Amino acid sequence: MLRRRGIILPAFEIYGGVSGLIDYGPVGASIRRRVVQSWVDHWLSHGDIVEIDSPTVTPETVLIASGHVGEFNDLMTECKSCNSIFRADHLVEEQYPNADSLSAEEIDKLLGNGANCPNCSENTWTPAKPMNLMFSTKIGAMSAGRTAYMRPETAQGMFMLFPALYRHFRQKLPFGAIQTGKGYRNEISPRQGMIRLREFNMAELEYFIDPEKPPADDLNRRTEIVLLVPDPDGPHSGETRMGFGAALDSGIVRHPTVAWFLARTWDFLVNVGIDPERIRFRQHASTEMAHYAEDCWDCEIYGEHGWIECVGIANRTCHDLLSHEKKSNSKGLRAWRQFSVPRSQKIDRLTAIGSVIGPYFRGEAGLVTSALEELSDIPEFFPFKLTLSNGNVVSIDENMVERRKEVVNVSGEWFTPHVIEPAFGIDRIIWHILDHSYQESKKEGEDYTFLRLPEGISSVDCVVLPLFDKDGMGELASEITKAINSLPHRSAEMDSSKSIGRRYARADEIGVPWALTIDHTSLEDGSVTIRRRDDQVQVRAFVDEIISNLLAGTMHSLF
Repeated sequence: MLRRRGIILPAFEIYGGVSGLIDYGPVGASIRRRVVQSWVDHWLSHGDIVEIDSPTVTPETVLIASGHVGEFNDLMTECKSCNSIFRADHLVEEQYPNADSLSAEEIDKLLGNGANCPNCSENTWTPAKPMNLMFSTKIGAMSAGRTAYMRPETAQGMFMLFPALYRHFRQKLPFGAIQTGKGYRNEISPRQGMIRLREFNMAELEYFIDPEKPPADDLNRRTEIVLLVPDPDGPHSGETRMGFGAALDSGIVRHPTVAWFLARTWDFLVNVGIDPERIRFRQHASTEMAHYAEDCWDCEIYGEHGWIECVGIANRTCHDLLSHEKKSNSKGLRAWRQFSVPRSQKIDRLTAIGSVIGPYFRGEAGLVTSALEELSDIPEFFPFKLTLSNGNVVSIDENMVERRKEVVNVSGEWFTPHVIEPAFGIDRIIWHILDHSYQESKKEGEDYTFLRLPEGISSVDCVVLPLFDKDGMGELASEITKAINSLPHRSAEMDSSKSIGRRYARADEIGVPWALTIDHTSLEDGSVTIRRRDDQVQVRAFVDEIISNLLAGTMHSLF
């Protein structure tokens, strides 16, 4: 049905297709756009979150600092019989939960214990070895080109923009930035359709906080009970059902801002059509934690492929900003914390002796003096190496400086903000929206399928159907379609092909919630028949009523 109705299709199919790449057809692209817009609106409504857009090509130095060049690997293995290549941890998942946390040696042992090749059923594997998942490329031409990668996540662009975001929010935390767009991962053996792609749609939020004043919400006001799977190595192991507030109070969720994002993630998923009974939050064990995370929860959705991670909510602490600060020698990735009362502070500093520094370093004397003034950790031994703002490294002898200890009153301090990150896999979420909304039934002895998509997520809000394409019905249908399409965030399409029953079925199958039928009475008094997709009940209403209720999202009030 997804292929036939232009929702999801294999990419480059006439050339045999490419594993891990898909096309969104006309209907699917509209659904994807509406899901993404719903996600953007969901977070922008908070007031302290803004949207940014950064390049998809990322210089290697950025991804070295973030840890992706060294850490962003999966273990791969090859079947010696048929030469098929697989991601090694996927082959042993039935033997060991969270197999992606195992070492290559541990996986090799499990492979030899009966993990047969899915293609040829043999059990002869090469030793598992790491493969970096990023697509490499070059910025610039020929020998002058710089090594770069297609971004594996959108997060690094938001960390690069922290100084601009800090200015935008008047130097006050907390605040956040969101970004949507493409991510790229050269998956070893992508399978399961939209679940594992090499090019995919991401939506990420980086929320910058003061770790001494983490923002929180009163989650005990919320009434929903959710399925939680805490850290299996922690004190709360085993599945449990409770509210978000209770999970925070009991220590299952360790950070108040993380708990708040778990709840807001739940809100988004339910609003776009995910069945709340098929959502769970699973906490990472310490052995599977990402290199940048102190705590991480996966929001998993249940569908035909079992429980699938669709959102990751991580406490990234100050890892990224601190790493980029060290790698780039930038001081612009910090925030200022004002003390309520000034504090006395002992300062140990090195002061340049101008009569020695000047003649010795000449043109760089000023840079050396500034670098000495900025030293926060005084070296214990001389000589020591000092990095200047221009990147040069100089050696400082004991006779060049004077050590001073002072007591001063300070009104505040610079610190590196911490980051809480919810990262959404849009394609996986769309797959589960389609999976959960798909309905099958018998109608007049024939199979009848339709998508029970929420309003605002379906490709269009309504379909306009002239009963006959004559006597002015087609012209009136066209006018109504144009009037609806002129509304903000509302859309309609007109269908005049084949019988009215066939047209209803086509609209139902792609999830259009409302059908407007124009007949002879419409030409006389301006009223049309509204048909509701979910129960096929029909009522008559005037076009002005329909347009105002479509705009307000209150179409059900007409029934």
